[in-house]
Amino acid sequence: MNVADTTASALELAWRKSSYSGAEGGQCVEVAVRPGTVYVRDSKDMEGPRLSLAPEKWAAFVEFTAQG
Repeated sequence: MNVADTTASALELAWRKSSYSGAEGGQCVEVAVRPGTVYVRDSKDMEGPRLSLAPEKWAAFVEFTAQG
């Protein structure tokens, strides 16, 4: 019996980055959303490590950083 690998590395993730990152990019984080998980990576190292967060933890982080 074969079991399909459903980890983030096996999934095609649609990465997004902020419009504030500029045309050159490379100096921001990118975010991809799957049901129940938000993935975050460094745009300078797209094949590097990724953080995986519960959506509510990502929302709390974004709210905290927006407060400056």
